[in-house]
Amino acid sequence: MTLPRPENWSLSDRLAWVAAFRRAIATHQDEMIGLIARDVGKPSFEALMGDILPLLSACKWTEKRAGSLLSPRRLRHGGVFSLANKAVLTRAPLGHVAIIATWNYPIQLLGIELLQALVAGNRVTVKPSENAPRSQTLLLELARDAGRGCNMPADQLAWTPATREAGATLLKDHHFDHVVFTGSTSVGIAIAETLAPTMTSSTLELSGRDSAFVLDDADPELAASAIWQGVDMNTGQTCMAPRRALVDEKVYADFVRRIASRAGAARPRPLISEQSAKQCYDLAIDCQRRGGRSLAGVIEAPEADSNGRLRCLRPMIFADCPRDVPLAEGRHFGPLLAVIPVKNLEDALRIHDGVDQVLTTSVFTRNPARVAGFRHRLRSTIITVNDCLLPTIHPSVGLSGHGMSGWGITKGEAGLLAMTRPIYTTETIPLLRFSMEAVSPSIERGMSRFIKFWYGAGKVAPRTLSAPAGDIAPETQSRKPEQVAATSAAN
Repeated sequence: MTLPRPENWSLSDRLAWVAAFRRAIATHQDEMIGLIARDVGKPSFEALMGDILPLLSACKWTEKRAGSLLSPRRLRHGGVFSLANKAVLTRAPLGHVAIIATWNYPIQLLGIELLQALVAGNRVTVKPSENAPRSQTLLLELARDAGRGCNMPADQLAWTPATREAGATLLKDHHFDHVVFTGSTSVGIAIAETLAPTMTSSTLELSGRDSAFVLDDADPELAASAIWQGVDMNTGQTCMAPRRALVDEKVYADFVRRIASRAGAARPRPLISEQSAKQCYDLAIDCQRRGGRSLAGVIEAPEADSNGRLRCLRPMIFADCPRDVPLAEGRHFGPLLAVIPVKNLEDALRIHDGVDQVLTTSVFTRNPARVAGFRHRLRSTIITVNDCLLPTIHPSVGLSGHGMSGWGITKGEAGLLAMTRPIYTTETIPLLRFSMEAVSPSIERGMSRFIKFWYGAGKVAPRTLSAPAGDIAPETQSRKPEQVAATSAAN
């Protein structure tokens, strides 16, 4: 492991950099939105709300909160035996952090990861996505330029070319203290295998296959509006987007009718590649063949974009979807949703229990207090009640996967602290120091009595001890051996 350099970029300078970075993004937002459209075909309003706004909000939040989170902190409430000691927690940067960027939210996701790694004091190297080279290069240039007036060291931020080749060699040719990756599960597993021999830590934010629960008391119109937005936004290319809607049979018909009107008015939108569009189209055909019903009325093959690539697909909702079809598994990354009728909440939870990738689960109900009774079963870091996706841009909210959805956390307070390591320093007052040497029996008895008093001994009922399995029962311990043997033989 390479040790972090002595800090030569102070916390106050780093916070000044955050403010300068925020102003630069706000100033160049129109140019950035145009580059996002060129890179991934995202509409301008989606780029504004899904990329620019969350990053600017995270910058503002960091300016207000990072100082207190990262500054040294005295640890209190250590108990009576800590009177001679002072404990202080400080946060140190992890060292040299690699960020392997993703493309679906090219400014939001890379921007927040970069923001948190740098403000924590780390040296950062970024591998931009080959699918978003223009927008992410501009973002990195703005970050570097903002540092020039804030004493940022020249080598604090660097980046590689936005090519597949650069990504393939980055971890093989360089040693990092931590790696942040956002992307597919298969690539995340490969990265974990690469890092394992050197025990290099990582944050792997991989995909989800999330559910939307529409309970028996839900507002069907609200549920249809929010879930449709989750499917349609960014052409369904969101790791937290719903892949299936588990709809109680009491509101099922109403929900289907309301979301059908939206599906029928949908227009083809570009996916990231022809391969992604074809995968979604094949899943749609398969679902219809197995009994699913397209609410758009038709299943259209992928259309060509302005460059002739067959990657534009109409978002589709499938009602009456059988539970065992591949579409319901949710392994796609595009604008398809399986709508499954369920008898009740327990029936819906049984379906959800079979999903091995969960990030964000949405629940629709007129009584939000109901969620407290089952949220632990959802296994999600984020639960949105009566909405999808948009509430997750709150700058205090972190995102963490479990199992095949990855590990570690990004965004929010926990994401910032994850870019540091804790250092606990204790200082003892010599005159009050407690020595363990040459303790006399009287001192030991006195300490024992004090500990019992201080921590409440005698305030619970005496235990009745039972003999462990295989031991002689307590009532036989006073008998003679021949009596015990006779009793055992009789039994």
